Amino acid sequence: MSNQSVSRPTRGPAKPRTPRSPEARQRQQDILAIAMDTFAARGYNNASLAEIADRVGLTQAGVLHYFRSKALLLTSVLELRDQRDIEHLGPDRPQGLDFLRHLVNTALRNAEREGIVRLYAVLSAESVTDDHPAQDYFRDRYHGLRAFVADALREACAPPAGREDLTENAANAIIAVMDGLQVQWLLSPESVDMAASTELVVTSLLATLDPGRFGSRTAG
Repeated sequence: MSNQSVSRPTRGPAKPRTPRSPEARQRQQDILAIAMDTFAARGYNNASLAEIADRVGLTQAGVLHYFRSKALLLTSVLELRDQRDIEHLGPDRPQGLDFLRHLVNTALRNAEREGIVRLYAVLSAESVTDDHPAQDYFRDRYHGLRAFVADALREACAPPAGREDLTENAANAIIAVMDGLQVQWLLSPESVDMAASTELVVTSLLATLDPGRFGSRTAG
C-alpha cells in the first residue's frame, strides 16, 4: 500500500554516494526517476542496469558510481517514495479518526499517481521471492504499518472486552483491502474507486469494533 511512511531500521547495502556539485546531484535524481519508472514497469529482477543507464544517458559504470549496486539503487528508489509520502503527511502523524481519514485520502491521492502505485504493487509482490533485496524493506514496512493502523483504531474506539485481537485483525484487513484495491485499479481503473471502497471498509470495521459509537457514523 502506497501510503504514509513507516520508520524502519537501516539494513542492507550502504548509502548512495553524496554528490558534491549541483550537476551531479541532478544526475543522481535523474537516475532515481528513471529507475523508479523501470522497476515499476518490469520489476526488479527483469529490469537491467544497462537499460536504466541507457535511458539516463550513462554507462553502467556511471550509474554504479552513484549507487554502487543495483540493490542499492532499488532501496534508494523505495526511500525516495517514502520521502515523498513523509512530505505530504507533514511532521506529525494524525491520531485516531484523523489517521483513518488519512488512509481514505491516501487512496484518493493514489488514483492520481499511477507510477508510484505500480511500483509498490509490483515490488511488494516480487519481494516474497527468495533473496529479493526489498524483502526486509516490505517486511519492516508492513510491521510498522500494522502498528500504526492498530494504534489509530485503538485511539478511535474500544473493542469489546476480551476481544483486543479484533483491533489487530481489523488493521490487517484495512491494509489488505487497500493493497488489493491498488492491483484491481491498475488493471481496470474505470471500475474501481479506491477511496470509496477504503472508506466503506473502515466505516464497517469501526461499527464492528464499537457499534455503540459508530453504528451510524462514517469515517470519512
